[in-house]
Amino acid sequence: MAYQSFEKLEVWKRACRLAVDVCRTLAKSKQYVLKDQMQRAAISIPSNIAEGSERDSKQDFIRFLRIAKGSAAELRTQNYIALKLELLTKDEADSFVNETKEISAMLQGLIRSLSPKLKTEN
Repeated sequence: MAYQSFEKLEVWKRACRLAVDVCRTLAKSKQYVLKDQMQRAAISIPSNIAEGSERDSKQDFIRFLRIAKGSAAELRTQNYIALKLELLTKDEADSFVNETKEISAMLQGLIRSLSPKLKTEN
């Protein structure tokens, strides 16, 4: 499958949906610092996928996919904190944590597919 545009990547679509869900869920939160961090991390995931895909090299794309993966881990951590602070319900936190794990796995698979194949020694 030849790459055409980031808008066609399922991982980008899911990351966008997650960002929207996080922003909507936290819209009325008064915990401004954590809310801001969570929204920024959530928005960073699809943004880095898009930015990397528009770079001129496969290595740059991979680098930005790794940054997106880091943002997913950051958001996952913030979800655990938000749950402890009762900013999220258990169901909301579980949903966000599961989605960040799945997105991370998808990003890792995309990174693997773009990485040069290692030669095996006999």
